[in-house]
Amino acid sequence: MAWPVGAMAADVLAPIDLRQIKVGGEMGRRIDVTIDNNLLVLKADQDFLAPFRAKKARDGYIGLGKLIDAAVRFAAYTKDARVLALKKHLVDETIKTQEPDGYMGVMEAPARISGMWDICELGYVILGLTSDYHYFGEKRSLAAARKAADYLVAHWSTIPADWPQQTHVATHVSVTGLERAMLLLSQETGDERYRNFCTRERALPAWDLGIVIGRRDLIEGHVYAYVARCLAQLELFRFLPDPQLLRPTRRAVHFLTAEDGMAITGGAGLWEIWTDDQDGRMALGETCATAYQIRLYDSLLRLEGNSRYGDLVERTMYNALFAAQSVDGRRIRYYTPLEGNREYFPADTYCCPCNYRRIVADLPTMVYYRSSRGVAVSLYTPSEATIALDRGLSLKIRQNTDYPTSGRVVIRLDPSRPARFPLQLRIPRWCDKPAVAVNGQPWGKSPAPGTFLCLDRQWQAGDRVTLDLPMPWRLVLGRKRQAGRAAVMRGPLVFCLNPAQNKALAKRDAADLGLLKLDPSSLKDVHGTDCCHLRAWDAGCMAVGVPGNLSLRLSVFPDPEGKTVFFCLPDLKAAVPDELVGQE
Repeated sequence: MAWPVGAMAADVLAPIDLRQIKVGGEMGRRIDVTIDNNLLVLKADQDFLAPFRAKKARDGYIGLGKLIDAAVRFAAYTKDARVLALKKHLVDETIKTQEPDGYMGVMEAPARISGMWDICELGYVILGLTSDYHYFGEKRSLAAARKAADYLVAHWSTIPADWPQQTHVATHVSVTGLERAMLLLSQETGDERYRNFCTRERALPAWDLGIVIGRRDLIEGHVYAYVARCLAQLELFRFLPDPQLLRPTRRAVHFLTAEDGMAITGGAGLWEIWTDDQDGRMALGETCATAYQIRLYDSLLRLEGNSRYGDLVERTMYNALFAAQSVDGRRIRYYTPLEGNREYFPADTYCCPCNYRRIVADLPTMVYYRSSRGVAVSLYTPSEATIALDRGLSLKIRQNTDYPTSGRVVIRLDPSRPARFPLQLRIPRWCDKPAVAVNGQPWGKSPAPGTFLCLDRQWQAGDRVTLDLPMPWRLVLGRKRQAGRAAVMRGPLVFCLNPAQNKALAKRDAADLGLLKLDPSSLKDVHGTDCCHLRAWDAGCMAVGVPGNLSLRLSVFPDPEGKTVFFCLPDLKAAVPDELVGQE
């Protein structure tokens, strides 16, 4: 969620309103297929609304609030009559299910609040209705959200003291998303009671859990729940700038990037839980965790202006996130492993499908940001936006590019009047020879990888900035369980082997495929492609001076049939460390 917040700790960068930007390219395509082939074909009444009407459950989770939030954002972004109608229907019918005391959920009376996941469900309903008010000014949605929040606050004390021991789930996991919903409701209403609930009853400022590796009783190492609470602390920090609120977030990012917590695709966690062994099999990278990692990086980018977080958003989005969805948009995965078969989640309800829709609806807000005096461009994709700057100045900005297929980006700026302001461009860490020109003339200062390049000058309508980010193929070293092997990357994209596209390998499993030995000399720098062709030796078949006996075609990681990412090399000196891994 990227709508601006009032802050004592001012953000370095502020998001652009979702309604002021349109994106194309692969980001835009993912938005379109998610709307057309997923959101609009859901059986919303049967699968989402019916359990809220019946209220007969004793535990379980649907995700109606998440669906409302996604529909609201897609409706605000597209202004599509079909999406607007769905949004209205979901909100209308959800409000009809609200009990006189404020309860909205699926539980029968004895199980309310203490029933497993009931508070999580209610919290996201509050969030979705608050979102409807924010984007569409729907006062009835805000009133229903407040009534539900008041019900929750009034009944909080009924939760048994030993609730975690009864459920075997830590409270912060059981109520995932609640604090952030209450903080945003407080922001929209100006009612401090909801913020006070987070600081007092939920003791949000004092929460400082370490990284818990492995699935244990209470599942405290749940990545999605941990990062969701970090995000709530970051939101609170913007009102209450206590450095203590930043500690869990710093710990999580450090674990991900410096302690092997993040896979090469950006995904994290095994069976939903923190892990640092770099195992690429089975239940790697829960989609909820992937979505919330992206939100965490976005929040930190806004708070600090450090381009590293833009690099992390980009890596995670193009690989872990997009690989969690079928190419046509209809099916969504719970996990997306690096090795072995990938499976789709069988239902449209529950957390991962719903969180996938929400994060895709958020992506347009991560392209452009407003700085104190100008504009920052973090993601490169065909897009256009209208941005209000200082002193009544309005800027129309447009990108023409096929990024990440190639690294050439042309940005046109049309300010409402000639004006001086800075344009910041994220220079990815993977690019060591970037080049920038303004109106065809090279910019004097050489861009540094891993920074925002600042072009501070007088701009006028029709000015054009050309950014060239060369994308040579590179081999990236694996770590821990992937040690001794390397992955193939180009720009932000990770490549994988789909054995169905390589007939000689069609019947091999992931373990055998990972023993193939790539010939680095056959990896050519070919621009404008989403696949690569190279030679390789079969396991044990390499002979000195003999060319590889296999011809491989590697595809981008979201290839649904991809089965392995890391391969052997004759000499690991041909590979480089992952630029996003290590100390900051």
